[in-house]
Amino acid sequence: MSNCRFCSSALKHSFVDLGMSPLANSYVARENLQKMEPFYPLHAFICDQCFLVQLQEFESPQSIFSDYAYFSSYSQSWLEHASNYVDMMVERFGFDTNSQIVEVASNDGYLLQYFKKKNIPVLGIEPAANVAKVAIAAGIPSITEFFGEKTATDLAASGKRADLLLGNNVLAHVPDLNDFVKGLKILLKETGVITLEFPHLQRLIEQTQFDTIYHEHFSYFSCITIQKVFSAHGLALFDVDELGTHGGSLRVYARHEEDNSKPVSSNVSELIDRETALGYADIEFYLSFESAVIATKQNLLTFLIQAKREDKNIVGYGAAAKGNTLLNYCGVRTDFIDYVVDRSPHKQGHSLPGTHIPIYSPDRIKETKPDYLLILPWNLKQEVMQQMHYVREWGCRFVTFIPDVDIAP
Repeated sequence: MSNCRFCSSALKHSFVDLGMSPLANSYVARENLQKMEPFYPLHAFICDQCFLVQLQEFESPQSIFSDYAYFSSYSQSWLEHASNYVDMMVERFGFDTNSQIVEVASNDGYLLQYFKKKNIPVLGIEPAANVAKVAIAAGIPSITEFFGEKTATDLAASGKRADLLLGNNVLAHVPDLNDFVKGLKILLKETGVITLEFPHLQRLIEQTQFDTIYHEHFSYFSCITIQKVFSAHGLALFDVDELGTHGGSLRVYARHEEDNSKPVSSNVSELIDRETALGYADIEFYLSFESAVIATKQNLLTFLIQAKREDKNIVGYGAAAKGNTLLNYCGVRTDFIDYVVDRSPHKQGHSLPGTHIPIYSPDRIKETKPDYLLILPWNLKQEVMQQMHYVREWGCRFVTFIPDVDIAP
């Protein structure tokens, strides 16, 4: 990779090299298991000017997202998060039947449904046709397009501008970062609000969450960097929330720079000051991350090898993208994990990319009664343990590996 996708500076510094890996959401149909599967370098770099952690683009967003296997509505905790967000935004900013809510990467309508229930006009923008189809069937108006300057210009010309323009876990998926933020600027009404949620780079580093790095995530943000990106396009951050979702996320609030109706909260400067004090504006700070990743890999393999030597059976829960990064980087296949279960019927009957571990319904766990249940989407650990509480009946234990090996009864 030669230049930063935001500021165009030359990229000279490696953040972490996770070797060769397939696309994390490219689940393999059983009839294709004997066919060639593409692997790409999974190597993150850090820009020494804007401190954006980023991957090279090997596959276009059209190839990755036009037919997508992730449906947000299969996570109950994520639905609760969306519902709480809607209540909070309506209370704070007074959105009503005269407002226009637009969500970028609206998935299957998991969030907009809660605005719709309040009779607030909504529009979803979702590039994956198979996912958008589900939202449309549920009565959520949606357009099937990739968001950027052109889409925003077309919508604004048709009179569709946003009082609230939101995007949850989409910013990392955008290879042309500047085009995306230009689109936000164009589509936002003069006194409108933007909110974006994305994993916080500070949490990724502190908890060695290297498994959140995969080809669908082109960029990884600190508050320092996201402020630089927004400012470059005439947008100002006026508040930020630190969230527990996805292992630790930020929700940033932005407005037009010329909109003085929303004063800037001290939350913004306090978080940037904290990141600066920790070293997030110093290139040397980032260069020790890879050694922590290697240590996590070694701990994981030590546990798995010991468990198999004791003739224990291990099953994975959740055919999550982050799990695919973890398993491929560590070289873990059916020699360690018998199979993986997932609640989504869109994944069942397929195999994980790269490792080819088969995916089944959670019902299979009752049939095989494993000794360990490895929770791959560790950010949903409590939800999964509650759902699967019955495995304790035969002494099965729950295991997570990030940031350390943790075995729960």
